[in-house]
Amino acid sequence: MKPIISASELASESAGARPPVLLDVRWTLGGPPGRPAYEAGHLPGAVYVDLDAELAGPPGEGGRHPLPDPESFGAAMRRAGVRADRPVVVYDGGLGWGAARAWWLLRWTGHQDVRVLDGGLAAWPGELSTEVPEPEPGDFVPKPGGLRLLDADEAAALARSGLLLDARAAERYRGDVEPIDRVGGHIPGAHSAPTTENVTDGGLFLAADALRGRFAALGATEAAEVGVYCGSGVSGAHEVLALELDGIPAALYAGSWSEWSSDPSRPVATGPDPQ
Repeated sequence: MKPIISASELASESAGARPPVLLDVRWTLGGPPGRPAYEAGHLPGAVYVDLDAELAGPPGEGGRHPLPDPESFGAAMRRAGVRADRPVVVYDGGLGWGAARAWWLLRWTGHQDVRVLDGGLAAWPGELSTEVPEPEPGDFVPKPGGLRLLDADEAAALARSGLLLDARAAERYRGDVEPIDRVGGHIPGAHSAPTTENVTDGGLFLAADALRGRFAALGATEAAEVGVYCGSGVSGAHEVLALELDGIPAALYAGSWSEWSSDPSRPVATGPDPQ
């Protein structure tokens, strides 16, 4: 099953006998909260999920968006109506980062039928709703381990023995600027692979041939061992999603640069080259 769904496919499924659970995960790095935008208009039946409060644990040594406690995450998903036997579709405002974080967490905790709306809310052709639904509680119980996860030491080792991709903007990878974390640069051995280059200007994923060519040029193939990190584990989930579209399984370093750079003893590389 493809991890994304088009707006036309979603419209058809939503009108069917077994419509998916819809989760609205609008979120912007450093931007305003997504709840007001959700209340102003969302896909009919969609439930708002707060990325900072429900898809991440408290910021700290594990980074700015550490993984949430599985029990707390499961409770949030059950409140949103998520069931183990019902498909889930997640969307956001268009970048796909918030939606991909929800997709990754649900897949990591064992849900088998989760897709991201390609292009996000902007791709939806139908009317929006301001009605806030009260879904029947779901029964989803998280069982972590469905996707591969890296810690800091494993990410460093993969940068030496396999392929570690840095999904942040190229200027942050190089260390030219660092607007958020303690220091700029990248994990030594990691390759720059900005998430924004996986999609068109309209936020839709690149066509299969273009996506395959992009990852092949980076050395990412089905035979390679691939890992991904970003600033805090959000946009990196979008890169994992893009790699899955190309048939390449990839592990996520969830702590990402916000965790790595918080420890002054960890090495930092700067400039355009991995080392």
